[in-house]
Amino acid sequence: MSPTIYLANADVRKVARLARLAMSETEIEAARAQLAGIFELIAEMQAVNTQNIAPMSHAQDVSQRLREDVVTETDQRELFQTIAPQVEAGLYLVPQVIE
Repeated sequence: MSPTIYLANADVRKVARLARLAMSETEIEAARAQLAGIFELIAEMQAVNTQNIAPMSHAQDVSQRLREDVVTETDQRELFQTIAPQVEAGLYLVPQVIE
């Protein structure tokens, strides 16, 4: 069983002040109860033995559908180069933005 997490109203009040939240005493008490429940859930989850569990990238066994790598657009590089303000050796020249 996980240890009981104790969270005081003063703790919630401090976090609310740091987050610039104006909370009434009723809201602080409700937030304290919710946060205590969240912390208890986290402690319960951390107590689970995951020593022999392999890490996984997704909860379900899914894979990305791949499509055929085929050209679907016509080559318009020369057209775009002719309408660009400045081009040199096939590259677009742009103003320097970082000194």
